[in-house]
Amino acid sequence: MPVRAPRSALRGSSGLLRSAAAGAPASASASARSLPPAPGSLTPRRHLSGPYGYTQAKSLVFSKFGEPSDVLHIHRHSISPTLPDGAVLLRALAVPVNPSDVNTIQGTYGVKPQFSPLLGTPEPAAIPGNEGCFEVVSVGPGVKTLRRGDWAIPATTGFGTFRTHAVAENADRTLFRIGGDRGTSGLTPTQVATVSVNPCSAYRMLRDYVDLISASVSAFSRDPTTPGGAWFLQNGANSGVGRAAIQLGALWGLRSINIIRERPTPEETEALKSDLLSLGATVVLSESEFLDRAFGARLKEEFTRGGKDPVLLGLNCVGGKSASAVVKALGPKGTMVTYGGMSRQSFPFPTGPQIFKRLRFEGFWLSEWSKENPVEKRKTIDEIVELMREGKFKAAPVQEVQWDWETEEKTLQQAVQGTLEGFRSGKGLFVFEDT
Repeated sequence: MPVRAPRSALRGSSGLLRSAAAGAPASASASARSLPPAPGSLTPRRHLSGPYGYTQAKSLVFSKFGEPSDVLHIHRHSISPTLPDGAVLLRALAVPVNPSDVNTIQGTYGVKPQFSPLLGTPEPAAIPGNEGCFEVVSVGPGVKTLRRGDWAIPATTGFGTFRTHAVAENADRTLFRIGGDRGTSGLTPTQVATVSVNPCSAYRMLRDYVDLISASVSAFSRDPTTPGGAWFLQNGANSGVGRAAIQLGALWGLRSINIIRERPTPEETEALKSDLLSLGATVVLSESEFLDRAFGARLKEEFTRGGKDPVLLGLNCVGGKSASAVVKALGPKGTMVTYGGMSRQSFPFPTGPQIFKRLRFEGFWLSEWSKENPVEKRKTIDEIVELMREGKFKAAPVQEVQWDWETEEKTLQQAVQGTLEGFRSGKGLFVFEDT
């Protein structure tokens, strides 16, 4: 469920003026505990304080579906120092913009948000954003797992992260504390902000559908000359999920065939191939190379030793011709997992391969998986965070967009709108300064 602040904790600007005029208390309530900061936390106070201890905040909100540049607006509000039981006050450190966030604003995602009147907007509204790194500013009574200075991320999607501050109710369940006993040492807000969606998706798809690690062991036991682990193939290999799958696969001893779209120049395409190879990719091909008739022969002769090392898993986020080519590349009893449709083109489920190759087709949606497997979601995040801390896993490239108190609405709108447009050097990431 999205985290929503009650009227007592979250007020529009006009509501704040009325409270001040009515003689609101001049100090924060004793019900909100300001514990000592956790070791290694950020200590400078960054949030702007208004009259009577209220925190000044901004959110990107929308009251109808449409293009982000048309429907997103800044909403200014204030947050009371009196926190509900079990709640914490958060300030944003870094928040990525994912394609699913844009689809949610457009109204084309699998789940549509409920527009709420509790935000204090002129019309019922919702705050987009599913992922982000937040610092705990203050802690309400009853909170057991968090303390001031901790870094936390939303435990489920639908939190509404496109904002400078948030009150998270039932914080012990709605937030994951990052770092365990080691705290945030060796981590950056960018790493933490981008850990819960793309890396988790890659991790689960590589582990939950085909036991590639056991297949690798079996292959070596049958033939000690096998040059590597089991194969998986993916399109959209330069995406956040694709980059995560390359790195995790390499760490687990797997081999990967990775398909990318050609860049505007051959030099840029080759540079991208080199980048993915440096992450641990075994093979990187352009889409034209993948769709070429010669690919079948290359797959057999160059990569799979005449089919002795078949492709057992295909990850599809493109659809259309690319998805059909993934099906053709799969070996007997192979599995294709679809988690996106970037081309917006469907593809037929071919009868022949399903029958004679006994293929399996699955769909993966992280939001639903997370609801069904909250404990495993936490374990997955913890494992990836430790890989990041040890320098074994790199976050995807980002394009930082500074969000401070003076940042204009148009700048934020364009940062969201551009997420699905053209070739990008990295996903958009809001970084919060003077807010």
